[in-house]
Amino acid sequence: MKRVTATDTLELSIPERVQLVEDIWDTIAEKTELVEITKEEKKIINERLEAYHKNPELGSPWEDVYNRLVSRQ
Repeated sequence: MKRVTATDTLELSIPERVQLVEDIWDTIAEKTELVEITKEEKKIINERLEAYHKNPELGSPWEDVYNRLVSRQ
């Protein structure tokens, strides 16, 4: 398998780069037990989760976020 650098990815279109990030993230998500987060990161996550539960309508579904990003091309 050819090693891909960050510079190589700049030759991809924005949607292709977004897809690449999604694919990479999926491989990480499969092994969440191996991901270590700091106390500060846990605190931030808990604060954001609490804010979401207080005002869930303030967030955007992933599809909307993705479409906004792709439409900026």
